[in-house]
Amino acid sequence: MEIRHLRYFLAVAREENMTRASEMLHVSQPTLSKTLKLLEEELGKKLFTRKSFSIKLTDEGLLLRDRAADLVAMADKIEQEFVSLDDLTGGDIYFGLAESYQIRHLARQIKEFKAIYPDLRYHITSGDTEQVTEKLDKGLLDFAVLCETPDPEKYDYVEFPENDVWGVVMRRDHPLAANDCILLDDLIGQPLFCSEQSWNYEIKEWAGERWHELDLAGTFRLSYNGSMFALEGLGLLLTFRHLTDCSPESGLAFIPLEPVQETRLYLIRNKYGTFTPIAQKFFTKINESFKKEEQN
Repeated sequence: MEIRHLRYFLAVAREENMTRASEMLHVSQPTLSKTLKLLEEELGKKLFTRKSFSIKLTDEGLLLRDRAADLVAMADKIEQEFVSLDDLTGGDIYFGLAESYQIRHLARQIKEFKAIYPDLRYHITSGDTEQVTEKLDKGLLDFAVLCETPDPEKYDYVEFPENDVWGVVMRRDHPLAANDCILLDDLIGQPLFCSEQSWNYEIKEWAGERWHELDLAGTFRLSYNGSMFALEGLGLLLTFRHLTDCSPESGLAFIPLEPVQETRLYLIRNKYGTFTPIAQKFFTKINESFKKEEQN
């Protein structure tokens, strides 16, 4: 199975049209059709159903699309890594980031690093712990940022110098918006939004034995989207401070939880992975910088 054939397949899967895909790839339509037929013969499965003006993926085609996307991304990353071996002024680094205001510390480190290595190129994807660690374990990322303690058997990690503080985002005209803090009793009977991961870990830890008294109305991976639901009065969003606009003009307010609930942030890498020189240098720099900030 050739990477080139997988690139052709992904183009057709994305465009759902043979003509558009062939134009984008700059190959003839007969060549593209022949490649897809060879791929189907090699796998022994039908990958597309062809209609008059469009092409749809079969269940087998959907499976191959997901696997092919990872394989092509890995191939591209390998090529870039070998190119960067002789590049003393930069290279590519891939990050998978959780949502946090503390990401500003990472951005500051990248800015300082880029001043030393001006040809540094950084690639950012966002997601929760499950999403970014899956990509990290597959070798598609150099680093990930998590909101939970990493497994030291699998990952090297650096702690961010600050913690994230939990609270509730709600409409400014909500009765609880006048509070200085939010107690567990305040949330009983309220429709709540939260990420599924945080609901099952941080919020469960904070609520203790009374966690099951809370009403999870919906889950969100992105706090901004959850804040829009809160703004429409659909419920209250449990999230970190600073992740959503809670200025007076926004119509929203952030009230911290009591007792205080905080979460540490970690930059991790695969303990047994291989790293380009630029990725190794960055990890050394951020490790030293964060430790100095913590000591100060």
